Amino acid sequence: MYHHSGTALQQASGSAAGVLQPRSEDTDAILYQRCTWCGTAMYHRLLCPVCRGSDLRTERSEGTGTVRHSTVVHRNTPAARNVSLIEMAEGFVVRGRVMGPPIGIHSGDRVRLSTAKDPVRGEPVFQLLDEPYRAWS
Repeated sequence: MYHHSGTALQQASGSAAGVLQPRSEDTDAILYQRCTWCGTAMYHRLLCPVCRGSDLRTERSEGTGTVRHSTVVHRNTPAARNVSLIEMAEGFVVRGRVMGPPIGIHSGDRVRLSTAKDPVRGEPVFQLLDEPYRAWS
């Protein structure tokens, strides 16, 4: 069970699910779970999706990952935005937004966490690590 406290989503006692919490350096971090039985990394789960174990330890992500899928959304927003699935270096997948023109975000792009909580959507926001390749004619 979760409850809101200030601007961060806090973990209620007894819950094993990962949460977003600020780091002490004024930036955000993504916390995720790792199963102590099989080692699977996961995000916002109560049970391991592989072995169904409930003994999950919380770890802090380094914040780097790769875009696995990105789509442009035009609904319920004044401007087009992207929604992306990011596979983090630790092995779990998280849904978030990559900064930049929505049409310029592609599968395989490397990203780094910019902030763990978008002020409007509450999802992690990422920035591109490499300048996108542009073909000049």
